[in-house]
Amino acid sequence: MSAGQPLPGTGRDSDTHWQRELREQFPILTADPELAYLDSAATSQKPRAVLEAVQTYLTTSNANAGRGTYPWANRTTQLVESTRERVKEFLRDPEPERSAVHFTSGTTEGLRTIARDWLVPYLGDGDEILVPFADHRAQLDPWLEARRLLAERGIDIRVRALPYQEASGDYDHRALGDLVGPRTRFVAATHVHHVYGGDMNVHRIREAVGPGVPICLDAAQSIGHLPVHLDDPALDVDFVVFSGHKAMALPGTGAVWARNARGPLFRPEGWQGTPNTVGIVSLRAALDWLHTAGPGRIARWTSGLATRLTDRLRHLGPYEILGCPSSLAADSALPASQRRHGIVTFRHRDIPSDDLGFILYSHGFMVRADSLCQAGAGERDGSVRVSLHVYNTEEEIDRLLTVLASLT
Repeated sequence: MSAGQPLPGTGRDSDTHWQRELREQFPILTADPELAYLDSAATSQKPRAVLEAVQTYLTTSNANAGRGTYPWANRTTQLVESTRERVKEFLRDPEPERSAVHFTSGTTEGLRTIARDWLVPYLGDGDEILVPFADHRAQLDPWLEARRLLAERGIDIRVRALPYQEASGDYDHRALGDLVGPRTRFVAATHVHHVYGGDMNVHRIREAVGPGVPICLDAAQSIGHLPVHLDDPALDVDFVVFSGHKAMALPGTGAVWARNARGPLFRPEGWQGTPNTVGIVSLRAALDWLHTAGPGRIARWTSGLATRLTDRLRHLGPYEILGCPSSLAADSALPASQRRHGIVTFRHRDIPSDDLGFILYSHGFMVRADSLCQAGAGERDGSVRVSLHVYNTEEEIDRLLTVLASLT
């Protein structure tokens, strides 16, 4: 794709104008246009609306939630409760009267809460669970911890690994069907892979495991990046877990959405202490901002940028693109459901990934360059990840490609 070619599937003029208006709302990015932030899979930048919402809250009604009867405390309590409903609205929850939203510090704590407080009491001796062994470590360690906690009680469960397709990094849905048995009680899956950027086709997991098995979805790389609509039958899952800091909100906040349709009700155990009220304020503002910007349009923009990068990078000899390169190519014949989103991860044949990361920063590019917190064999192999959001531009991608090409 040449430098002047429009993004695939977009109206160049309207989308470029839309994107520029959105980018202007991020003070940290407009402060130094020479720096290109390409690490949004680690954490997203924050629009002015989120920063202003936090400042307004802290300077007008900062108080604890659920622990006072004066106006500031009442407003804070109401804000926390209304944000639970806002999460459900954002996810297009088809049965909000049944479901629950629990605020956490992020995806990792959310998954551990499900493992400890919901899964452990649910499982019995001889039960089996299916979990990913090559996704983010947060999608493996909590389930292994649950097995350990059960073993301490004399309950033996089997943790089976979700199978993967070697070429693409997607789950091997055909092989998955052979692993499902009468004692399969739970499946953990990732929506968008944090290394390969692939949509992991959760609808095929539901088809393989049947209608009765609860599925927990790690949506850390999808909330805020693309539409996550639970009224879509293709997204028939029981838990959705995400981090606020990857979705335009402040660090230290996240949420667990529980459908409460399969298995016991989701009720986190123990005393619920002071919530992260500032983080919840930022999450509410972030969801409002993302809704206005349009997650579908954001996904189209970032996928277009990733295609722009992949189309050039796959023809530069020293670089290996992880995952299936053709899934992001403009000339790909793969159906849309198999395409990747705004993440491109690669290695250089001769330059170690951490060195390449330093080289890129010397040219003004902030990328992730390490093992990417990947569980399994991948955690020993470094790589460079370019992860995009709506504030990134075509010009940044073209500048990056120029630098990468000079290293061939």
